[in-house]
Amino acid sequence: MRNYRIAPSILSADFARLGEEVRNVVAAGADIIHFDVMDNHYVPNLTIGPLVCEAIRPHVQVPIDVHLMVKPVDRIIPDFAKAGANIITFHPEASEHIDRSLQLIRDHGCKAGLVFNPATPLHYLDHVMDKLDIILLMSVNPGFGGQSFIPETLKKVAEARRRIDASGRDIMLEVDGGIKVDNIAQVAAAGADTFVAGSAIFGKPDYKAVIDAMRTQLAGA
Repeated sequence: MRNYRIAPSILSADFARLGEEVRNVVAAGADIIHFDVMDNHYVPNLTIGPLVCEAIRPHVQVPIDVHLMVKPVDRIIPDFAKAGANIITFHPEASEHIDRSLQLIRDHGCKAGLVFNPATPLHYLDHVMDKLDIILLMSVNPGFGGQSFIPETLKKVAEARRRIDASGRDIMLEVDGGIKVDNIAQVAAAGADTFVAGSAIFGKPDYKAVIDAMRTQLAGA
């Protein structure tokens, strides 16, 4: 039985009361807090940095999963580790030396992972599986919340799952973008175990009702 994790993305939270938002979503059953970092260079949007991560860290005990949509990545990794991140992922296109960036994350005490855009091939995994704790597949193009799930991602999820199983390693397989109650089971069936949901959770009045509905769907996946 696969251990499923739900990771609400604070990109869709109310930033005027962010501490309260993360406490509420964890109380509603969230396993992880997903933290989207955009630099207006690698992606056409600008979001939040290490100071915000540091600010919410005392509010929750669950892991904070920092997704770096920035280029270059190495400079900012130590700052997020110091701010309380538990997991740090980045896009292979944003690093000059992928192996070195992964090791830098691990050297700072965090779990490390790579993120793949919808059109980014998985061949970057070929030589770094031994340094991965998580693989994040984007099921939308990064930069903005509220986008629709790209169905072609399901094939990629299945291929990533095949690679993880073949490696024999305990690597999380996370999917981010357009995850909702009505498609989470399909994504799980393809092989994912960790699900990022932004507007599907934070956009609703009852966080627990949404997370419970997602878990019901996952139980039947």
